[in-house]
Amino acid sequence: MIKISSVSYLNSLPFIYGLKESDLYSEIELFLDPPSLCADKLIKDEIDIGLVPVVTLHSLKNYKILSEYCIGSEGVVDTVCVFSNVPINQVKTILLDPQSRTSVELLKILLKNHWGINPVLYTEQIDSELENSNTAALVIGDDAFPLHNKFEFVYDLSLEWSTMTGMPFVFAVWVTNKNLNPNFIQKFNQALDFGVRNINKSLSISNVSHEIFVKDPLKYLNSRISYNFDENKKKAMNFFLSQVS
Repeated sequence: MIKISSVSYLNSLPFIYGLKESDLYSEIELFLDPPSLCADKLIKDEIDIGLVPVVTLHSLKNYKILSEYCIGSEGVVDTVCVFSNVPINQVKTILLDPQSRTSVELLKILLKNHWGINPVLYTEQIDSELENSNTAALVIGDDAFPLHNKFEFVYDLSLEWSTMTGMPFVFAVWVTNKNLNPNFIQKFNQALDFGVRNINKSLSISNVSHEIFVKDPLKYLNSRISYNFDENKKKAMNFFLSQVS
């Protein structure tokens, strides 16, 4: 069995659907995990393939990006945001989503090079209420959906990155640190391709939390998430990684 860890968020639903609908499904063991756990499992050699945050690449000695598909965006993404009740230049502290790694590094780059501010950052489980008016919160994934109407200021980090650089952004890529059979890799990519081409059908395996928090999941998957890991995204990813301290 080939062990595969996929991100458990709504944005990965087409990938999960494609794998479950493929002949490959009988050959794999599929785990659905938060991004940070996907990364940890691959680093610890507990899985063979992971949909991992791109900053994970800095922690792997030998790896191969397996697919021409990724979790990316070309502007607004809706699910990687800083939520605040004051403008960003008045923020003194930002709470960081513990599931986030790539997004934290993206935030640090934007704070330094885009906004020119230096708030205190620390990791904490985010509550929907912020006690201090000068405290903001970085929230990622499905947890971000219900917060958009609860805060006066919402800073979409993908949009801010695009504004600053003119580039798309890549949040996660499919990676292995094993020598996998080329035939398996081909079938794996065919499964992902099938899922991305059948986004509407992939919603059939959506869970209850998605239905509660997302007004229009189809719009989100089709217009907020960009799945093709094309040359522009590869260049953007490499540029981002070069900026990570």
